[in-house]
Amino acid sequence: MLRSSIALALLLGVVCAAQAAMPDSQDFVQIEKGRYLSAAADCAACHTNPGQDQPFAGGRPIETPFGTIVSPNITPDSATGIGAWTSQQFDDAVRRGIRPDGTRLYPAMPFTHYTKMSRDDVLAIRAYLSTIPAVHNAVVPNQLPFPFNVRAAMRAWDALFFREGEFQRDPNKSDDWNRGAYLVEGPGHCGACHTAKNILGADKKSENLRGASLQGWFAPDITNDTVRGLGQWSNDDIVRYLQTGHNTVSAATGPMAEEVTFSSSLMSDSDLAAIATYLKATPGESNGGVPVSSDDPAIKAGEAIYRDVCSACHGLDGNGVAGLFPALAKSSLTRSVEPQTAIRLVLRGGRSVATNAEPTSPGMPAFGWQLTDEQVAAVLTYVRNHWGNAAPAVTAESVRSSRAALASQRE
Repeated sequence: MLRSSIALALLLGVVCAAQAAMPDSQDFVQIEKGRYLSAAADCAACHTNPGQDQPFAGGRPIETPFGTIVSPNITPDSATGIGAWTSQQFDDAVRRGIRPDGTRLYPAMPFTHYTKMSRDDVLAIRAYLSTIPAVHNAVVPNQLPFPFNVRAAMRAWDALFFREGEFQRDPNKSDDWNRGAYLVEGPGHCGACHTAKNILGADKKSENLRGASLQGWFAPDITNDTVRGLGQWSNDDIVRYLQTGHNTVSAATGPMAEEVTFSSSLMSDSDLAAIATYLKATPGESNGGVPVSSDDPAIKAGEAIYRDVCSACHGLDGNGVAGLFPALAKSSLTRSVEPQTAIRLVLRGGRSVATNAEPTSPGMPAFGWQLTDEQVAAVLTYVRNHWGNAAPAVTAESVRSSRAALASQRE
């Protein structure tokens, strides 16, 4: 009898210990919510060094106009990651840009957008990050030159440009619009790339989502502008592009390919539809452009080059092949005021994103070895002013500058 009682007590103790160690259902719900939000916030893209199998361990160099910042380790390692941080310290960093030691984060960390998230959302991300493998990886994030390496200056920057506050629903808008607004302006931080910056690196609010230059690319206008933006895209076009990186018009390359890989391809159909609803309801401000005359020598030279080296993939009619080769006749990218991305793709080529839904990952070969600066300028001027397109001519000087800049950049 005594032995049975002892055995029963031991068994109950084991069961109780197991139950104490096992997260309850709410923990699982919170962790899954955090996993989803970490994808929506695109955390992995910045905090994972390409080529290293150490998700969230930091060490990725991030180019800014002021120098290079290296992303920190956000795994639960206590010595080099965030394992020793309190929940409040994590929330302060994500939504307020304040580090545990009280110093300020640079806005390369998009806390100016993440501030629109709720504390519950942020702590859900923390709960998810606590479940990933801890990686001991010491990172020195601040590698900016003087005077930009002085973090104290961020107090003044925050006072000028940072407004803390959670997203507030607009009761006059639909649920879809509000969800899309939250995702785009909050965790998705689309404006971090697609909104032009002032000389101090803060968003130009009057140009929200109307396109911006960064890291040798031009993130295009994603308002509903019919010339430079998404005005000619349907809601389904936007959803498919975010899901797969491809649609009938365009293919994601460069930084946008990473966004699709680490973020939007992992999001729900309903959230992508909400994003499309919000973007289609965001007005643009382009009045179109004045086309370059068809008699211009650059147009005539560009047409000959296009027929010779471009038309096999993109078609004489510029309509390309849906899901494979972008339709230059319909692409807002070709009509962008800034031709940086188009120049880059012609000079260096590019590989579009591969996703489960679109695994082919078609690429464009580089033509920088074959075409002179004048020829690249000519063919792009032709593309930007044909099939109803109208955009400023591309100059040989612009191509020469891009070629020099690309020569100093890693692939």
